[in-house]
Amino acid sequence: MAYRKEPGVQTMIDNLPEKTGKSLEQWFKVLAASKLEKHGEMMKLLKGEHGISHGFANMICLIFREETAGTPPPGGDDLVAIQYSKKQELKPIYDKLLAAALKLGKDVEVAPKKNSVSLRRKKQFALIQPTTKTRIDLGIQLKGQAPKGKLEGGEMWNGMCTHRIQLTSPKDVDAEVLEWMKKAYEAAG
Repeated sequence: MAYRKEPGVQTMIDNLPEKTGKSLEQWFKVLAASKLEKHGEMMKLLKGEHGISHGFANMICLIFREETAGTPPPGGDDLVAIQYSKKQELKPIYDKLLAAALKLGKDVEVAPKKNSVSLRRKKQFALIQPTTKTRIDLGIQLKGQAPKGKLEGGEMWNGMCTHRIQLTSPKDVDAEVLEWMKKAYEAAG
């Protein structure tokens, strides 16, 4: 049940009926009836047949596998916990970024992956990645924006983000960083 305790997950659970038409428990019934066992198969069902966005589908599958099926999520543990297991000093930066992102709007979706966490609205607007033991890279999607201040240009992560901001301390998550994240959020709407 570790994934359910991640910041922002309860907000996503609360938003499920409005965003998907069903509660978490109702989605659990859909997955149980499907008798699917693999995470990818469950994701394909929810996204393909039910039109659920990637972030919500991933959250439903992770919690279902942890709580109902008893199967741990991919990698054996919570994806975010794995990312920061050897980089604990970076977790406060992640927590501060995530808290700020969730304040941008009720439509923010948090989609943990093996090596990063994607932040989405209608499309991805940011990506949080613990790149080294001393640095988090915040990928920002702002097409047409010239690099400025902390915002570095260049295609990052195979075109998933247009810019990067390097963060080594929670203090680095300042007004400038929050403003870039807000602009990316607004552009993704």
